[in-house]
Parts: sequence; structure tokens; C-alpha cells
Amino acid sequence: MMLVSSRFSVQIPRVNTNITISDAFIFLVLLLYGGVAGILLAGMEGLFSGLRISKRPLTVAFNSAMMLASTSLTVMVVRLFFGSIDNLRFQDLSHFGVAVGTMALVQYFSNTGISAIGLACKQGESIWRTWQTHYLWTSITYLSGALLAALTANSIERVGLTIVLVGAPVIGIVYFTYHKYLNEIKTTSATAEQAERERAEAERARAEAERERAEQAERHVEELNRHIAEQERISSQLQESKDHFRHAAFHDALTNLPNRALLTENLKFVIERAKNHEDYQFAVLFLDLDRFKNVNDSLGHSIGDQLLIAMARRLESCIRDVDMVARLGGDEFAILLDGIASGGDATNMARRIQEKLASPFNLSGHEVFTTTSIGIALSSTGYDHPENMLRDADTAMYRAKAQGKACYEVFDKGMHTHAVYVLQMENDLRRALEREEFRVYYQPIVTLDNGHLAGFEALIRWQHPDRGFINPSDFIPLAEDTGLIVPIGQWILKRACQQLAKWQWQSHANRNLFMSVNLSSKQISQPDLVDVIRETLEETNVDAKHLKLEITESAVMDNAEMAVRLLKRLKALGVSLSIDDFGTGYSSLGYLHRFPVDTLKIDRSFVGRIGEQSENAEIVRTIVSLAENMGMDVVAEGVETLNQLSHLRGLKCQYGQGYLFSRPVDADSVTAWISRKPHWQADLFPAAKELFVTAKPPVMQLVSA
Repeated sequence: MMLVSSRFSVQIPRVNTNITISDAFIFLVLLLYGGVAGILLAGMEGLFSGLRISKRPLTVAFNSAMMLASTSLTVMVVRLFFGSIDNLRFQDLSHFGVAVGTMALVQYFSNTGISAIGLACKQGESIWRTWQTHYLWTSITYLSGALLAALTANSIERVGLTIVLVGAPVIGIVYFTYHKYLNEIKTTSATAEQAERERAEAERARAEAERERAEQAERHVEELNRHIAEQERISSQLQESKDHFRHAAFHDALTNLPNRALLTENLKFVIERAKNHEDYQFAVLFLDLDRFKNVNDSLGHSIGDQLLIAMARRLESCIRDVDMVARLGGDEFAILLDGIASGGDATNMARRIQEKLASPFNLSGHEVFTTTSIGIALSSTGYDHPENMLRDADTAMYRAKAQGKACYEVFDKGMHTHAVYVLQMENDLRRALEREEFRVYYQPIVTLDNGHLAGFEALIRWQHPDRGFINPSDFIPLAEDTGLIVPIGQWILKRACQQLAKWQWQSHANRNLFMSVNLSSKQISQPDLVDVIRETLEETNVDAKHLKLEITESAVMDNAEMAVRLLKRLKALGVSLSIDDFGTGYSSLGYLHRFPVDTLKIDRSFVGRIGEQSENAEIVRTIVSLAENMGMDVVAEGVETLNQLSHLRGLKCQYGQGYLFSRPVDADSVTAWISRKPHWQADLFPAAKELFVTAKPPVMQLVSA
């Protein structure tokens, strides 16, 4: 009965409120059967309505508990003020009406209050606001239900239950008729409301259209003005973009100087002008910073960029308004001198630039010194194309670098011939390794106090198929410039170690011979150098202590910090390290102390004049003393006379090499030489023992040229 009654309700027309049958049924049971029956019925109604609303146990339990609590409170209040509920219908009508009204209000306030508390906690709103919004107007359902229950109870009391039951179908018919009537009212009302909404929408649309037309008319002039302003803005931006792209196309992004493209355009113009005006002259200066790579490697590329920017500003301060300075790329710059009187103006400008660059650059707390090599090409040579003039200025610049850097050279046609020769040499050099045109020659290194053979220095020779033997001084610098020195150096290292292994295996007397191999500056900058040397030693089965690696003084001082780290890694392999050409560079004694070096090789320039000038003897004495104090050996290069040998022995120099003992010879000659007898010196020098005991031994060459 409760499950059915909870689904029936009577809606009040035009109000979003229903009078539920279940509410009236609960009030009727309270009036007819008392509080206990009403409370149980209310709990059941809460259970069924909770199940109809939600399947969640908590919601069902809350709904049932709320109905039990509110109905219990209603019973208690009515009993307190009016006595037993099931006797109310027997009292007078006024007393009965007040009691029923009280019952409805208590049920209303308690039920809606509990519901408002639960909903407020769920939504996070105040209880009073929640009650006002959702439950204030539901009082009519409780009052209507109580009134319906009172009328029904009164009717049962007056006319009997049978009459009421007989009248129930009539009431049902009236209910469904009323319900149908309400539905028709709803339909009619909905239709009327829809028509009203459509009419209002049409009216709104018409008004909106009118307003839109009016606004469009007002906006037309504004839009036209905005369109004109936008077109002007776009045109201005377009022009700015064109100017920007043109500037970017013809200027260097880092220094903001003109680039090669703009310089080439200006060169085309001045070349044509020179053709039309015989007295007009101009010149191009090609500049390249010396040792710029060292700045990048030691201080970082950021400082290198700052140096280029500062260089650009100094160059701009040197030129006239009619001249142009451009950055060609990297550390290369070019200057176009427009309208000079003679070639002397160009050389004067070159000197002025070098004087200007003599002052140090202060870059982020670093004081940086730099120089530049300058090549000059004059218009008097006669040019038709900008590329040719830049090429010749570049050629002259490389000649300046070859002369020792920090100087300038004026191009002449002989330089071009030499450049062609160098290019051909470079091509031949690239093929020389593939064609096995290189040879390794070995120069003995002897112990000066007894003349014993200590080891060899491996030296490269090039047997060119057309030019014959080419002097190392003619192709080693080219190999350095092209980077070919790296594979060539690796080839020398491997061949020398292979040959040393053969000689050591040939005789027990050769087991302590060492091999000195030169490392170029390009090689020591290779990240895999240590691995290459380790693999070579393993492959050739040479003990690391028998390999001496020679590094020039200038190579290690170009980047001393990096050199210290590299030499320590090489030393960890077990090899010996030598500083070659010592005394000709600019070694810092502080760094020399940090270098894990075993040997100093005195440059031949000091040895060659050791008997002529006392200062050379003092320099050699100082080097020998320095090496002795630091626990290093000393090798004198270029020993060619008995007098030199005598001085070196007097200074207690340990080792020497030079033409006095032997020229560099091929491997076969050395093999035949050291295989004759264990004491080969005695065969070549009948008085060898006496030679290396006397103060001035009459030493002969060990091997002829």
C-alpha cells in the first residue's frame, strides 16, 4: 500500500508543488490508529521512497531515519499538548482542527529541517539558505495532506468506514479526472507558453535585426577607417620587414658589419669605376686574427664572440667614412679602401690597424691580446671580378702568416704562382699516404759520456714520384694547415713502433733502445690521441717505457691548461715525454714544473753556436742545470763538430744527436749497422773507448750520409 501511495500525487495548478497520497495516508493512520502505527508507516514510506529515489544504502537509510525521527517528534508534540492522537477525532471540531494543524506544522518543520541539514552539508551552503530555497514552500503539501487526512478520519467517524470505502472509487474517478484535467491544462499552458516564447523570440529577433542594422550602419565608417589604418600599418610593417631582411642579407648578425655579399657588391662598383677612371685607385685588406682558436678553446666561444665584436669596433675606428670594413666569416675581416692615392696608403692603413690592435681587449674580466695577419691587394694589379681580388688578398694574408704572423704582405703575381704550387702539393700530399710515398728515417741518439747508442728519433721523408725527395720543411707546414698531419703522424708512430719491436727482438743488446716520435700541435688537440697511442703500443707489442713522445714548446704553451691534462694522461700510459726545441719558445717555468716531462731537447740553434758566443753556452748550461734540478734528461740536437761535443760533455749534457754521429738513415741501414756485432761502436771507431773518455774526443760519424 505504501509503495503504491508514494507514487501518487496531486499537483496544484501553476505551482511546482504536489500533494502526495503518502503524506495524507501517514496523517490518517496517526489519527485512526495512533502514534506507533503512524511512526512505523512513516519509516516504511521513507524506505520505499528512498529506494525509488536512489539505490545507495546511505540515502535509503537517511530517508527512512528522517521520516521516523520527524514523525516521532510530531507524535510527542501532539501528545504533549493534545493528549492521545487516536482520540483526537472524538473531540470537538475546533479542538480537532487545531491539533491536526499542529501535527502538520511539526511534521513539516522537523522533516524539512532534517532534510535541509543533510542537503546543506552536501552542498556546502548555510542551513537557513538551503531551507529557504528548497523547503519553504513545501508547507502546503503537509497542510493539504493533514487536511485530507482529517476530512477522511472525520468522515469515517461520522458515516462509517463502509461508506468511505464505497466512496473511494468515486474519489479515484475524481482524482484521475482531475489528473487528466491538469494534464490538459499543462498541455494548453505549455502550448501557450511555447507560442508566447516564439512570439517573444520573433520580436526579439526583429528588434535585434533592427539594432544590428543600425549598428552596422554606425560601424561601417569605423570599419572603413580601421581598414584604412590597418592597410597603412601592414604597408609600414612590410616596408620594415623588407628593410630588415635586406639588412640581414647584407650584414653580419654578430658584429653588424657588412658581410661578404655587400662587400662584393661594392667591389663590383669600384672595379667598374676604376675601368672608367684611370687615376682612380682602391685596395682590399684581408685580415685574419692570429691564434683566435686559442681564445675559443681557453676562454670559451662567448669570449671569442666578444673579441670579434670588439675587433669590429676597433677596425671601424681606423677607417674613413668612404671606406668599408666587412666580416667575411669566422675570424676573417676585409677592408675596402676607396679612393687611395697610392699603394702606400694601404700599407699605412695596415700598420695603423696593427698598432690599434696592440692594446689588449678587456672582455668580461679577461685581458686578451691578439694580433692580425693582413694581406693587401691593390687595384693597380687589374681586376675584373671581386672574387679574384679577394682571393689575392687572402693569398697575401697567408704569406703574412707564413712570415711569422702579426705582419702584412702586399700581393704580387709570384704569390699566385706559389699558391698554385701549394695547391698541387696539397693534392699530391693527400695521395701520398695511399701510394705509400712516405718513408721513415731514423737518426741515432747517443749517450755523450760513452758513445753508446741510446735510441732513435723517427723522421719522415717524402719520396715524390716526380719531384724526388721533398724536404720536410716544404710539406710538414702544409700538412699542419690541411689537417693531414694527423693521419701522417699516426702512420709514423705505428711504423716507428713496429721497427723498434723488430730491432729489440733482433738482439738482447737492443732491448733498452727507445724511439722518439714527434707529435704535432694538431695531433695533441685530437680527443682520441691517448687511445691511438695505447692501441699502437698494444698492437706492436712495444713496452711504453721505450717510447718517447716529443712535443714542441709552442704547442704545449698555446693552451697550457689543456696540455697539462693531456700530458698527465699520456704519462699514465707509461711513455716518456720530451719538450722539443726547448729555449726557442716562451715556456713558463711555473708550467714547466707542472708538466710531467722527462726530457728537454736543446734546440740546434743554441748548440750550433755554443763555441762562438758565450751567451749560447750559458743558455745551454742553464737548461742542463734546470733539467738536472727537475730530474729531467737533456738531449742536444744538431751536434755536428767535435768542439760542440766537447762543450756539451763539459756541461754534463747526457744525450746528443746530429750529423757528427749520423745523418737520418732508413731502417735497412740501421738494421745492418746494429746487427754486425754487439759492440758496433768499436767496429766503426777503433779508438771509441778513448774518444769518450778524453775531454775533446776526435769523434767520427757513426754512419755516413
